[in-house]
Amino acid sequence: MIPAVVPCTDRALWDENVDRFQGHPQQLWGWGETKAMHGWSVDRVLVKAGEDTIGCAQLLVRKLPVPFRALVYIPRGPMCSAENTQAVLNRLAEHAALRHRGVALSIEPDWDRDSAFAGAVAAAGFRESTNTVLIPRTLILDLTRSDDELMAEMSKSTRANIRKAMRSDVEFRKVKNDSELEQVLAIYHDTAERAGFGIHEDQYYRDIFRNLGDASPIIAAFDGEQMLAFTWLSRSGSTAFELYGGVSAEGQKQRVNYGVKWAALQSMREDGCSRYDFNGLLNDGISDFKKQFAKHEDMLLGTWEKPLSPFYPAYSTAMPLARMGLQGARRLVKSAAGRAQGAAKAPLEAGGHREGKGRLTAARRAVDVDGGFGCRHERAGAT
Repeated sequence: MIPAVVPCTDRALWDENVDRFQGHPQQLWGWGETKAMHGWSVDRVLVKAGEDTIGCAQLLVRKLPVPFRALVYIPRGPMCSAENTQAVLNRLAEHAALRHRGVALSIEPDWDRDSAFAGAVAAAGFRESTNTVLIPRTLILDLTRSDDELMAEMSKSTRANIRKAMRSDVEFRKVKNDSELEQVLAIYHDTAERAGFGIHEDQYYRDIFRNLGDASPIIAAFDGEQMLAFTWLSRSGSTAFELYGGVSAEGQKQRVNYGVKWAALQSMREDGCSRYDFNGLLNDGISDFKKQFAKHEDMLLGTWEKPLSPFYPAYSTAMPLARMGLQGARRLVKSAAGRAQGAAKAPLEAGGHREGKGRLTAARRAVDVDGGFGCRHERAGAT
């Protein structure tokens, strides 16, 4: 039986399937709603074999200039069992080509590099790509472990800083309302200015807070009414995923960023999560801070793309150079599109279309780290 791709328009049913497959929070309905408000189209589909749902995926679709037409992207998905992976990916690729006329289907699954999924991805015609949005090198903690077991993996100084913060008069709790959210945004602006990374407009974060609700908790440190630091997450039934974090100058002096991270780990365990993903490791100061919380690193499968168009070669060389920002990238992807169309119109007596020799640019790596186009946050994988 050939599996069927069926649209899902029911939020409760969709999120129920995400949790049934132990899916990632970037696949939740509310995350797609936020992306739909900020430049993406969203297509949620179930892959069914008869009456059984064998997989699902929330596809984000971004229009590109002709002839590329569209990028179809699945952040931290799809969701399925290892045995059904090839069949699910084949059907999703067909759907992306027929419905969205995508130049490629790009996936960044929440699967380990050395897992049983890897062979099935290659067998479905996907190829590994450097057009990365969500960083595959990360740190994932097992929240089924006890406090003592988690702390045993930390450095001595990290344990000391956590204990000092937890003994202080600082209160660690979830952000409760819009007024406290504005304090989060103020700290995030200050943190971004100090660290030199770009952020979205404030409305983007307000939309995340509203659209995900309880699935996007913010754990913050308070000295009375004053917020000192925060860790902002998204979470599904099984996985907590760090989105953003920030600390005020006073919070830095008190080292409350250690306490707020520990409070976030405990809060997500209380909420039923079994995995805590620190969301990307690079060779920078933020990653050095993250690495103090464990002795290991994790490597996910990474970015894989399936070509869906004869213009894929031009597209694949265009994407990696788009770190200059979205507006510049858009101009340059149009230039790449023009060259690709010119190549397609060239004489074909030699057999096939011509590919450009230079590396082209486009709007792929002008991304935020939580998984979409825009600006670059915290230098490690979220959009």
